Amino acid sequence: MTTSVAFEKARAEGRAALVGYLPAGYPSVDGSITALRAMVQAGVDVVEVGLPYSDPLIDGPVIQRAVDGALRAGTTTTDVLRVVEAVAATGAPAVVMSYWNPLGRYGAAAFARDLAAAGGSGVITPDLTPDADDAWLPAAREHGLDTVFLVAPSSTDERIAMTTASCRGFVYATSVMGVTGTRDQVSDAASVLVSRTRATTELPVAVGLGVSDAGQAAEIAAFADGVVVGSAFVRRMLEAPDEPAGAASVAELAGELAGGVRRR
Repeated sequence: MTTSVAFEKARAEGRAALVGYLPAGYPSVDGSITALRAMVQAGVDVVEVGLPYSDPLIDGPVIQRAVDGALRAGTTTTDVLRVVEAVAATGAPAVVMSYWNPLGRYGAAAFARDLAAAGGSGVITPDLTPDADDAWLPAAREHGLDTVFLVAPSSTDERIAMTTASCRGFVYATSVMGVTGTRDQVSDAASVLVSRTRATTELPVAVGLGVSDAGQAAEIAAFADGVVVGSAFVRRMLEAPDEPAGAASVAELAGELAGGVRRR
């Protein structure tokens, strides 16, 4: 299933899509596969597989801890592709969340080829803008991959239009300025940003950065096409005493959030 189909399916059911993130390789490669599969079974529509990187610019302390653990365990880009393949086998679209540096080192053309071969649907590139790229877009288009770029409350209307023109699959709208992490309430800027983004594209718009519970998911689902949750899932993994408990905990949260996007 592609991300577009997942969003269309959710829309047909009168709800927003639930997008869930975990970094590949934490607490182990197999452990992350088990947890991500459990999230899909519990109601996550689109999976973000994080590619661990040593300088995570927009990731808050929760995700940084898990990413550091994955790197210390020796997680490689090849491992990330194995996680993608396992997630894609569930039928849910798997998109890689990655900063540009590791993709550039791997090679844009090679990564696009290998991600497509693994069944991946696309890549979210938080530190790459379409106008700063002359390698990724052609490679992604050649292999039919979604290119998901970010828009922020500070983005001008011109920047939003330029960004969405290069997006495929969906647009990632950041609800706040700053790093990732759960927050006590949804930013008022989020709904305004979604409206401004929709004025430039017919692609689904998913909102992320800060969602921590079913109530917030329901609040965002009332005005966005998708709800992105990362740190809340990662915290469940960090707090679990072992891998099976971690998988059970993220599945529990996924079920709660899935209920939230359905009761908007």
